[in-house]
Amino acid sequence: MLRHARYVMSENPVTGLAFFLFALIAVCALIGPYIVPHDPLASDTASALQAPSWKHWFGTDQLGRDILSRVVVATRLDFIIAITSVALVFAMGGLAGIAAGYFGGWTDRIVSRLSDTIMAFPLFVLAMGIVAALGNTVTNIVIATAIINFPLYVRVARAEANVRREAGFVQAARLSGNGDARILLGHILPNIMPIMMVQISLTMGYAILNAAGLSFIGLGVKPPTPEWGIMVAEGAANIISGEWWIALFPGAALMLAVFTFNLLGDGLRDLVDPQRRT
Repeated sequence: MLRHARYVMSENPVTGLAFFLFALIAVCALIGPYIVPHDPLASDTASALQAPSWKHWFGTDQLGRDILSRVVVATRLDFIIAITSVALVFAMGGLAGIAAGYFGGWTDRIVSRLSDTIMAFPLFVLAMGIVAALGNTVTNIVIATAIINFPLYVRVARAEANVRREAGFVQAARLSGNGDARILLGHILPNIMPIMMVQISLTMGYAILNAAGLSFIGLGVKPPTPEWGIMVAEGAANIISGEWWIALFPGAALMLAVFTFNLLGDGLRDLVDPQRRT
């Protein structure tokens, strides 16, 4: 597996860059809060609105807080939101879509109607409504992000399972005495994982954008918690007066994270595709 991973990353330089950036984001999420030069919550009004310098590489905000420290610390929160929401929607939407495509009938009708109901609403507006109704906590943001991504996973998994349910290897597994659960999880799921990994990578970027968008309009994480969307919202009002760095650096971190997850999809597909290991 490690040899195959090295081959995938060395074969395509863009994939290697994507994995490098992903590793950088993961390191910032894991150890970033322990190595930042300043306390991300400590305010110093005497140092407010300072431009980038050797003391504050990304400058300071309206309260004198170090922007570099806040950007690095915010990586953990946004990364956790992306990982947990995607894991939740994969468990719900992926398995529901596989079951709908494999069994058909009422299972397919129920899952498809639920997916169509969610798709009937503008997805970001639906996320706003869910968070406004349940409260703007990290848990509710994760739930709202998982719900709005549910139809995407259902449709991909359903289509792939529907194609493979009559495949030769599935028929052989069924004739060997395997039950439906074992066929779904042990035979169909591994064979649709390459395209599901692309979907996972794309929705991780969308999850970060969704969390930042909710925070930007005041329905996300509550201040003064460091979060990229909040920081962009706080700096937006200062751009016109010349303090461009307050919104630029958190926005650049947000853009880099989404860019990384979008590039990561092809590499993850090649990594888990059984046919690429031959």
